[in-house]
Amino acid sequence: MQTILLLSAALSYSVGGYYMKLSQGLTKGGPTSIVMILFCLGAGLQMYAMRQTEMTATYIIVLGFEAITALSIGALFLHEGLTMTKLLGVLIVAVGVAVLRG
Repeated sequence: MQTILLLSAALSYSVGGYYMKLSQGLTKGGPTSIVMILFCLGAGLQMYAMRQTEMTATYIIVLGFEAITALSIGALFLHEGLTMTKLLGVLIVAVGVAVLRG
């Protein structure tokens, strides 16, 4: 359950970031509203998960998963390039998250 909450929080933040890009600097009403909803949802999920774990581990795990999902969303939906440097960076983040979860 804890992992699902953390993954859901990270996904909410990353999809919110995608809509932030679509909002063109928070100037378009629809995407801006989605950004606010998803960021609040992500914060709520993270807050609930934090009741049962350490704050530092929770933040780092959510940020790590968020980095992985943001890279995926950027590549799939915004057609941002995947470089070896980006992939290596995300791999390092993923290993760090795995160590914290261990």
